[in-house]
Amino acid sequence: MLGKHFLIGLRPTTELHPDDRRLLQTLRPAGVIAFRGNFAADAPYDVWHGKFAALVAEAREAIGRDHVLVCIDHEGGTVLRPPRPITPFTFARKYVDRAEAVGHAMGIELASLGVNVNFAPVVDIDSNPANPVIGPRAFASDSDAVIAAARSFIAGMQAEGVLACPKHFPGHGDTAVDSHYGLPVVDADRAALAARELKPFAAVAHDVHLVMTAHIMYPSIEPGVPATMSRILVDDVLRRELGYGGAIVTDDIGMRAVSTMFDAPGAATRVITSGTDMIMVCSHWTNTDRAYRLLEELETARAQGSLDEATIARSSARIDALLAAAPTHTPRRLDPDVFAAHARIAPLHAAKGAAGQTVSLEEA
Repeated sequence: MLGKHFLIGLRPTTELHPDDRRLLQTLRPAGVIAFRGNFAADAPYDVWHGKFAALVAEAREAIGRDHVLVCIDHEGGTVLRPPRPITPFTFARKYVDRAEAVGHAMGIELASLGVNVNFAPVVDIDSNPANPVIGPRAFASDSDAVIAAARSFIAGMQAEGVLACPKHFPGHGDTAVDSHYGLPVVDADRAALAARELKPFAAVAHDVHLVMTAHIMYPSIEPGVPATMSRILVDDVLRRELGYGGAIVTDDIGMRAVSTMFDAPGAATRVITSGTDMIMVCSHWTNTDRAYRLLEELETARAQGSLDEATIARSSARIDALLAAAPTHTPRRLDPDVFAAHARIAPLHAAKGAAGQTVSLEEA
């Protein structure tokens, strides 16, 4: 049962890796996350689509549950996973005035792959010019513009059966460190957060079923504890003050901002007792086999009483509600006219990696 408190990022294979199969069968996590390496990008659309559909089916079968989250990071700009003809929209900043249309298009295309959760939109506010990781991924540098675009994007994408996941709570826009490589520390108190960073999360709190937390330290709010495992930020602020009642997932714990913290006993327990529901473990940044140890830690904490049954029950209910809300899509190939129409909605991202794939900040 406690395995539901994990989301697993698959190893970079186009068929389900045997180690992934064992992990999914053992944990039975809430779901899986697909990355660029899970697509046969050099193959024709019909071929790579069929292989990815088979991979999704294998993952579902291994988990062995009717409702499974099939997740992806697909924002536009440098954060894109599937190959062409999936539309490579540009950064959110450049489609801010047509966010709902882009949301609809992304929803149609992702649902056609069997995906039912997209880790988007970014609702951070681009307030720090020195920020190395957000920038044009954010819709704007002021909260009102972010709110308007985010709500439109969410409405469009969710209308097509793909759940949104606003990120990165409580706000990654004012950082000067990329949490993939180090732990950002922000000198802001609760009043400062409420005046700016928290506004978009408050605005979308009743529109979504899932929110992602950030690996950021706020020493004025809870010294020594990143937002990933902060009871004050998650339970007091997000849940009680902002009124959010849905599920919460960490950003990938393999990222260098917090990876070593999860080697210490009690880290996974602290995440769940903070009010967060799911721990994300992705193979790009770490060996996902560490999830076995984290699950064992949660089971031990439960047996010893440091993870109480009431907390587990509340968290499990939120995960169950999320799973019930996420549609199960049958993968289907889309007509070329659909992609042609989508390509006219907003500017496309042109930067390419060596293999012709769009480079992702979170994988490069």
